[in-house]
Amino acid sequence: MDFAHDTRTEELRARLGAFLDEHVYPAEAVFAEQSEQITGEARWSTPPVVRQLKEEAKRQGLWNLFLPGELGAGLTNLQYAPLAELSGRSPHLAPPAVNCAAPDTGNMEVLAEFGTPEQRKEWLEPLLAGEIRSAFAMTEPDVASSDATNIETLIQRDGDSYVINGRKWYISGAMNPDCRILIVMGKTDPTADRHRQQSQILVPRDTPGVEVRRGMTVFGFDDADHGGHAEVVFDNVRVPVGNIVGEEGGGFAIAQARLGPGRIHHCMRLIGMAERALELMCRRTTARVAFGKPIAAQGVIQEWIAEARVEIEQLRLLVLKTAWLMDTVGNQGAHTEIQAIKIATPVAVQRIIDRAIQAHGAGGVSQDFPLAQLWAAARTLRLADGPDEVHKRSLARRELRRYA
Repeated sequence: MDFAHDTRTEELRARLGAFLDEHVYPAEAVFAEQSEQITGEARWSTPPVVRQLKEEAKRQGLWNLFLPGELGAGLTNLQYAPLAELSGRSPHLAPPAVNCAAPDTGNMEVLAEFGTPEQRKEWLEPLLAGEIRSAFAMTEPDVASSDATNIETLIQRDGDSYVINGRKWYISGAMNPDCRILIVMGKTDPTADRHRQQSQILVPRDTPGVEVRRGMTVFGFDDADHGGHAEVVFDNVRVPVGNIVGEEGGGFAIAQARLGPGRIHHCMRLIGMAERALELMCRRTTARVAFGKPIAAQGVIQEWIAEARVEIEQLRLLVLKTAWLMDTVGNQGAHTEIQAIKIATPVAVQRIIDRAIQAHGAGGVSQDFPLAQLWAAARTLRLADGPDEVHKRSLARRELRRYA
């Protein structure tokens, strides 16, 4: 078993690490300042510094690293894992800077795998170029969306069009004026088999009847600088039949294909977030004195630091194993491991960040450190792409089948 990264991965890690040191970390304060200065409806726009970082990333060839094959950087999941981890150290800046930010990544994967040539030309190409943003509209406020078959939005055929009616919320990025296209999941045939009722369809954001009603907050953060999380209402929205993604009735299967890579990408970035939190905790506790000695000399702090290092190493190995399995036996073959990392990583990283916040005192919950936003992101990922409990239920049932 060889734990070393290959030559290309090491070369990209070095380049991406230098890009973070030279461009991304220095831009974090600029990003915060520009975000505060953008007010009114314009606050949902992307701060100018992000566009500058994107141009620099393009120039350096650090672009679309997440996407395998000729459309992206051609990396495997195993090669991409340490790069995504690095980007997770600055999760609000680094992923969009290198065009590897959700939900665009998942939408690009869907269009690359299931889109028609016309759909790829119109929407995938500008997404790959970083010219537009996108959103994925699945979650609904009136049903338990952890079971995607509950979705009530209707997509009804009417001649050469589909008519869409429904209400979605926490649709990430949809407030951003650069968001031009939504992939909407709804039911085309409520009488069909439970997993064949749903379809996915492309809806341009400016289509009549699409109302982006409000931005939803996450633990008080509106994430306006990245397009927010919108409540979106579809009122008799009419789009051409050619906007269906894949085939009618294939929406649930497409969602599962989309969410597998999305889950591992989240976990890769979470490890980077944990590393940043641990680094900040070590620097803070060695530099500050309480009761006559550095905080780092306190036994409880040393325990937190040791446990954090152990947990990070464990999580990284499990994520790398999952990435390797996805590359070698496919997403279905890695189903158990994908669920395992989705269960284990967010809750462990949330705990590491929480302890880093505690070690920082009041500074930990302030805007002067990234820890509060990192904590909110980690806690949110215990819900996004399926809550912990659903993954535990599914994983337990899979395990029990071996003994049935």
